[in-house]
Amino acid sequence: QVRLVESGGELVQSGGSLRLSCAASGITFRSYTVGWHRQAPGKQRELVAAISSGFSTNNADSVMGRFTISRDNAKNTVYLQMNSLKNEDTAVYYCNAKAWQAYWGQGTQVTVSS
Repeated sequence: QVRLVESGGELVQSGGSLRLSCAASGITFRSYTVGWHRQAPGKQRELVAAISSGFSTNNADSVMGRFTISRDNAKNTVYLQMNSLKNEDTAVYYCNAKAWQAYWGQGTQVTVSS
């Protein structure tokens, strides 16, 4: 059974930092591109950052210079380090693993307060 479990979301003040984790099981994790997506109330889900099986990364323009994605294949885990958080970063953050199939986690809530 494939599972992606996100953790690390919480309430944080504007300007603060959080690190999200996405722990995978049931897949050959190192073969998958893993992305962090987010969905704010009333908005479409959007890609925030992704990391390929070859460790190439890409970030959305809105988080460039503030968010960093990384992976530890030994732990089957992908991280999203989020710094200089803004109110507009408030959303549910989802982990997605994609290769020949795609899987989603249940999400973790990040709330940034002024």
